[in-house]
Order: sequence, then structure tokens, then C-alpha cells
Amino acid sequence: MRALLQRVSAARVEVGGETIGQIGAGLMILVCAMAGDTEEQAQALAARAARLRIFRDEAGKMNRSLADMSGAALVVSQFTLAADTSRGNRPGFSTAAPPDQGRKLCDHFAATLRHLNIPVATGRFGADMAVTLTNDGPVTIWLES
Repeated sequence: MRALLQRVSAARVEVGGETIGQIGAGLMILVCAMAGDTEEQAQALAARAARLRIFRDEAGKMNRSLADMSGAALVVSQFTLAADTSRGNRPGFSTAAPPDQGRKLCDHFAATLRHLNIPVATGRFGADMAVTLTNDGPVTIWLES
């Protein structure tokens, strides 16, 4: 499983001009389930994202986690994180999980964050979404299970 975390001061996702999820300070998390991924991997990756110390403490150092700062997460499925760009000019996505498995694992990722008491907003799986965010830092971190 892959996740791209962006520390944000605010983020929102729209479908058809309607806001379906938004957060204040926290993490914008783009999530991609890869073929063969498991619920255990989704759970471990979500826990890692919640504990990653990338938020400023009182001294301005990156020493606090999402859980420590009572932040929220906007979780958006993003199968294009599976892009294989090793040949030609068109990325291949054959390593991404099939849609049913991808939806299940992305949902499990979000549910794990909620279980860890992180407020979670989500996009809509498979939809054409418009994501707006204000990077904080910017801080962008790549995680893989």
C-alpha cells in the first residue's frame, strides 16, 4: 500500500462542484492499494501515518504527530500512485489493486484512523474529484507498506 501525506492548514475535496469532505489543520492523505495488499497492511500504514512526527512543537521542531496535535485527515483514494513510468510516455497502472479490493482497503485505512481517534473526511472512491489544499511547510512524505 502507498500513501502520500501532505501537512496542510486546510484541505477539501469536491465532486461535481459539491464539497464532500474537508478538514482544517492536519494531513491530506492520498492512498493507493496495490495488488496483493492486505487489511493488515492498510491498518499498519494508517497507524504509521497517525504517529509520524511531522508537526511543529512549541520550539518549532517537527516533533508532534497528527494524534498529538489533534489534527484531522482527508483521505482520498489515488490509484495513480501505482504508476509505472519505466517505459514509454504513458504510465501503466497494472500494479494497482482491482477496484473492489482498492475500495475495501482505502475504507479500512480511513476506518483505522478513526479507530485511533483521528477525525477523518474522505473523497469518493472512483469519482472525478477536485482536491484543494493549503500546504503547511510544505511537508510531503511518501509511505509504503
